[in-house]
Amino acid sequence: MDIIALLKAERDKAAQQVNALDAAIRALSGLSSGRRLHGPRKMSAAARARISASQKARWARTRGHKVVSIAPKRRISAAGLARIRAAQRATARGLSPSRNVKKSLPCCDARSRN
Repeated sequence: MDIIALLKAERDKAAQQVNALDAAIRALSGLSSGRRLHGPRKMSAAARARISASQKARWARTRGHKVVSIAPKRRISAAGLARIRAAQRATARGLSPSRNVKKSLPCCDARSRN
């Protein structure tokens, strides 16, 4: 038997293995319960309405019409604002906002100097 016949036989065997693997992949891909990567994304009716209203407002603005906002402005609560300000003050003083621990860098630490 010559080398060419052996190579052709190996190629046929490899092709059969590839076909078997493809069949297994096709069989298992139908069993996956995860979200498929293809297909249209679902959007709620409320989201479509918000997008439509904002686009209509943009067009009205470009045409020079007066536009009234449909959504109220979101405002932060007084307690939330106080937490943010306290964290900023702690950061400005060199303290970690989550832990009141003084930040120190190894290069600037007095104990690391000889």
